[in-house]
Amino acid sequence: MTTLIKLGGSLAQSDNLRDCLETIGRRYQGKAVVIVPGGGAFADQVRLAQHHWQFDDRTAHAMALLAMQQMALLFNGLKPGFVVAGSVAQIREHLAQAKTVVWSPAITELDQAGIAASWDITSDSLAAWLAGVLSATELVLVKSAGIDTNLSLPQLAEQAIVDKAFCTSVTDAAFSIKIINAQHFNDRT
Repeated sequence: MTTLIKLGGSLAQSDNLRDCLETIGRRYQGKAVVIVPGGGAFADQVRLAQHHWQFDDRTAHAMALLAMQQMALLFNGLKPGFVVAGSVAQIREHLAQAKTVVWSPAITELDQAGIAASWDITSDSLAAWLAGVLSATELVLVKSAGIDTNLSLPQLAEQAIVDKAFCTSVTDAAFSIKIINAQHFNDRT
C-alpha cells in the first residue's frame, strides 16, 4: 500500500514546504510513501530561458526534470532522514526497507517510458505515471493554491491547478486521487 505525495514547487516560496515535509515525516513514518517534488522556481527559470532563447520542448523537458531533481535535493536537505531515488527500481528497494523516498526523476527512464516532452505534462502527470508504475493505492497532490472541492478534474485543469495532461494520465487509475491545499494537508490529523 504505497502513497505518492506530490508537493507543488510553489510551496518552496513559504514555510508550507517545511511544514508539509514535517507532516509527512510524522503521518507516514514506517509506511510506504514516495514524495514527488514539483520544479518550483527552478522550473520557472526553464520557462523563462525557453521563452528568451526559443529552444525546443525536448530540451525544456529535460531541464524541467533537472529542476525536479534540484527540488528533490532541497527536500532531502530539509529532511535528511528521507532518501532520494532516481529510478523506479531504487524507489522499490527503499520502500521495501520502509524508508520515505523522494523521487529525483531519471531523464533516461522517463524517455524510455515514452513520456512526451511538453509543458502540458508537469510533475502532476509524472506523479500519476509513477503512481501507476508503483501500483500505488493513493496519489495526493499538495498545492499552494486554494482548492474548490466541488470542481471536477477537468475544471481544475482549466484553472491550471493541475496540468493539462493530468486528466488523461489518471483516466484508468487504480489509485485514489486527492488534491489538497497545503494548509489543509498539514491540519489533517
